Amino acid sequence: MSRLILFNKPYGVLCQFRRTDERPTLADFFDDPTIHPCGRLDYDSEGLLLLTDDGKLNARITEPRYKLAKTYWAQVDHLISESALQQLRRGVVLNDGLTAPADAQRLDEPTLWPRTPPIRYRAHIPTSWLSLCIREGRNRQVRRMTAAVGFPTLRLVRVQIGDWSVDGLGVGEWREIRV
Repeated sequence: MSRLILFNKPYGVLCQFRRTDERPTLADFFDDPTIHPCGRLDYDSEGLLLLTDDGKLNARITEPRYKLAKTYWAQVDHLISESALQQLRRGVVLNDGLTAPADAQRLDEPTLWPRTPPIRYRAHIPTSWLSLCIREGRNRQVRRMTAAVGFPTLRLVRVQIGDWSVDGLGVGEWREIRV
């Protein structure tokens, strides 16, 4: 039986165990040398990160051929338009090619933990939230997609990978399950 750890990665933590500078890493939360992250979550993104001690399970979660769904909640500059949502649903041309279509929906502002530091606040520029489900894992893909349709991401939280969710985990908390 394999170990799978569901971790609610805080903003500003590097998805690696090796320390290269003063920034926090996974080593600040885990001291088990047998576990490895299943993919990455950017330094400036938050939410669900999976870790495992099983290389085959890691590959099953991360390899693009398995097309495991990853759901993100993105807070973007301005009120996102239906036209932009349609573009995301069709796929967006990025500098590394056309993305696969995403499931993109407007989202009421979710109840989340506070981010430290908070996003910038501008009284005269509204923000909006969207749920974006993708089955690829390109570098900074969600941020690049929202920017390409004219709505830069301010805060990005991964809430689900496949059937696994960040529900019930506070920021920096983790839960281990057996698979």
